[in-house]
Amino acid sequence: MENPKNTLKAALARGEAQIGLWLSLANAYCAELCAGAGFDFVLIDGEHAPNDVPSVLAQLQAVAAYPVQPVVRAPIGDPVIIKRLLDIGAQSLLIPLVETAEQAEMLVRAMRYPPEGIRGVGAAVARASRWSRIPDYLNTAARELCLIVQVETQKGLEHIDSIAKVEGVDGVFIGPADLSSSLGHRGDPEHPEVQAAIESAIARIRAAGKAPGILWTEELRTRRYIELGCTFVAVGLDGLLLARSAEALAKKFKGAR
Repeated sequence: MENPKNTLKAALARGEAQIGLWLSLANAYCAELCAGAGFDFVLIDGEHAPNDVPSVLAQLQAVAAYPVQPVVRAPIGDPVIIKRLLDIGAQSLLIPLVETAEQAEMLVRAMRYPPEGIRGVGAAVARASRWSRIPDYLNTAARELCLIVQVETQKGLEHIDSIAKVEGVDGVFIGPADLSSSLGHRGDPEHPEVQAAIESAIARIRAAGKAPGILWTEELRTRRYIELGCTFVAVGLDGLLLARSAEALAKKFKGAR
């Protein structure tokens, strides 16, 4: 048995835009439904969605049969949480609230086994190594791991060049909602100052040779980001898709009465 190839990591390294969907409903059945929709990746949100390690595992198992790459957003950049997510088989992680290169370097170490890192050596009894069915997993695992760090504050913007240059970081994701709040425009990510900061950040990430990423649901602005070079792009959220569709359906028939 071979270690699964991380198609997302390879595509980002080639500079190919990957289009994905945010999974916030914390449900394996919904995750499987979305996994077959045709996206390049689905992102299982462990920061703002009511997920824990067992629910993330169930969703990883649910989407495994589909040609889509799962990404897991950890609730925080804690090496213990990262270790547990890697051991259940996550190969691509998004880590929120990264503000310095030192933080990014620590996260890289958390995803590597000693002596290069600090990841606990327990994969022999975990899904990651398919319970030791993947030969030499300990020495080959890092090749298929993808680390995307999330910059979402003024401090993070100030250090984004050094963050993006950290070896082992595959991409830098801009968080528009938190960034707009940090810049003094809470609830207004469309503010010109916020948009200028986002576009500057995309250019700086690309200059460092890494993949810029973002979540945006309005089509014209999303296409603008892709034109600027964003290659890790989430274009919708499962919960919002369901909510808006349900509202539209209710309005259609209630309005006809």
